[in-house]
Amino acid sequence: MHIIETYFECCGFDHTFIQGGTSVYLWNLSRTFAARGHRVSIVTPAHGRLDDLRARYEVEDLPYEDVHTLPVPLDPEVWHGFPAQAELPLRTTAHRIRLDGVDLYFLADEWLDRLPDTFYPPYDSKGRDLVFFKPLVFQVDAVRFLRSWFGDEKALVHAHEPYYHYLLPAALRDDPTKLVVSNVQSNMPVAKKVYAPEVTALLGLLGADVPLPEPDPPLTAPPAMVQYQQRTHLHYTYGPDHVALYELTAEHADLIDFLSAGQLDFYASFRDTPFEALFARLPIADVVRRNAHKMFVGGCAISDQWLAWDPADVDRAEVLGSLGLDPALPTFFHNARYAVHHKGQVELVRAIDRVLNAGLAANFVVRCISGSGIDDPLFHEIAARHKGRLHLEWERVPERQVFGYAAASDFCLFPSKFEMDTFLIAQGEAMAVGAVPIATDQRGMEHFRHADGPRTTTGFAVNRSFAEDDELLVAALAARIDEAVALWHERHDAYRELARRSAEVARAFTWGHCADLHLAAFERLWRGEPARLDPQLALRHGWFDLLADGEVTTEAAVAHGDLDAYERCAPLDDAAARRMFGAAWARADFTTCARVVERRPGAVDEDALRLLRERATSGPDGALVYHLPHAARVEVVSPAAQPGARALPGVRPLRRTAAGTFTGPAPDPEDLLLLTLDSGRVTWDEVRHG
Repeated sequence: MHIIETYFECCGFDHTFIQGGTSVYLWNLSRTFAARGHRVSIVTPAHGRLDDLRARYEVEDLPYEDVHTLPVPLDPEVWHGFPAQAELPLRTTAHRIRLDGVDLYFLADEWLDRLPDTFYPPYDSKGRDLVFFKPLVFQVDAVRFLRSWFGDEKALVHAHEPYYHYLLPAALRDDPTKLVVSNVQSNMPVAKKVYAPEVTALLGLLGADVPLPEPDPPLTAPPAMVQYQQRTHLHYTYGPDHVALYELTAEHADLIDFLSAGQLDFYASFRDTPFEALFARLPIADVVRRNAHKMFVGGCAISDQWLAWDPADVDRAEVLGSLGLDPALPTFFHNARYAVHHKGQVELVRAIDRVLNAGLAANFVVRCISGSGIDDPLFHEIAARHKGRLHLEWERVPERQVFGYAAASDFCLFPSKFEMDTFLIAQGEAMAVGAVPIATDQRGMEHFRHADGPRTTTGFAVNRSFAEDDELLVAALAARIDEAVALWHERHDAYRELARRSAEVARAFTWGHCADLHLAAFERLWRGEPARLDPQLALRHGWFDLLADGEVTTEAAVAHGDLDAYERCAPLDDAAARRMFGAAWARADFTTCARVVERRPGAVDEDALRLLRERATSGPDGALVYHLPHAARVEVVSPAAQPGARALPGVRPLRRTAAGTFTGPAPDPEDLLLLTLDSGRVTWDEVRHG
């Protein structure tokens, strides 16, 4: 096969060019494809760094020149003081490096050569500086180059991150020689949208006769629920003149590639998150469902170099001693970019502060990588308070040094939040050298098995978090750290078994395995075999109408609270009704509870019905008293005084007065209750009290 990888940054072959993990992923995967005998090309911008490339590599200037003007309609609500349409003149050239069996094509022009140090336009350039459209210029340049340079040659185009290629699948849809696989690298909001006139103009420029979707119908959802999504980082609302970019890629790509099975499942339904109920009402939910047959897991991996180094070569005493730490103490390691909402780092340092203040004897090596330092004084205050126990750093250091930190540690800490991680290479790296994980039970990280049962677990799990500065996460982290230290001291054989299992699980994620997963899907597509829906995927997400009767199971019907699906398998007798009610109650799905009672009035015992009816009552002073035995937190979410989906709602927690009991001022009629369950599930309740 001829596989063409294309992305805005494909410079993983040279560490001085790398800006993000996708670049490393692409280079490792491309080299592995080439080693398997496939022809591999990479198409990416030169980012104004051709002179740097010429100093280290043999750069071939190709006989390619594309002169044209790019018309970009501008959203007047964003681009104040700008004309209705920007005209970007382009003279694009192409340059090639041949390395490790891979042909790297670098496109250069006035716009692609901007931002040579950072590559990516800063988000605050939106509405202020046309450099914001540099990635869009690359999309158009890439399509034109693919058509011109590779012509009618059959090729599979593997494009990465929908935000950086949303034009490509539609533009190449009618070309029988170009198969397109869209790779979802990060969990960007699934309904993220772009200005529709821009898309229409550029697809027209590219000769793609693709009608855009109709504007979304009016959304019938409580304002408090819609506004709250901004706090989850999962959804934002756009005007009717915008189109969902994931819809453009999912509808027109031949396949959709994910980094892990958990990421795919998360992106299919957002189950157990504050966004789940709203997602089900959005048109994008149907886009996901009707394109589910295209979805597959291509996977991700840990670098060959990291797996080749031997942790036994690391001198623990020297590494920890050089950081001012005591090598005799259990040691915890965190390594991530400085991203407090993504990586749970505020909660992490608060938990470290809590356990060290309580007298725990342990070391912590915390790396929050940032080119501009850590701007939150809390981090520096806690590090100063625990000098000799906590080493905090943010500078980039050689990979071998990071390897030494991990190999000298006993545990690794990855309390990521908002389900933004899709594989988390850094956790896998630490586990690969035997560090036992304490990590969030996120779907995108579940392949590391830290949330498994006792026979297969690799470490310790904390519940998912969709709240900023989350006290529940702080408390859970502190508790797990205490448990880990106790295990290390009191049951060291059990600790060693976890460390062995941790390394074994992580070391299975190789680039060879990742290539196998991709090539299996690519070869089916290359042969023209139609993509087929995995029945297990449909069962996990409750898409029962896509399944034949014999494929539906009672277990899946119960898990989704779907009474009609259950009755496709078996009669809904009293025993089944009680089972359905119990499962719905456990996930605080009170709508399903009520449906079960309506369908089988005598099936559920009176105590359960009383708990359902009386979960929200009035106290003697008229306050709300909310009782749900398996709730860890209950918050009142109030719509903003000023209307609008982008207005921020008010959020106030109810006071926990006993296990499962919460009290506070009575909510207003438009308020909602946001429930965080002991399981980590977050859901909504509209219960009112009299």
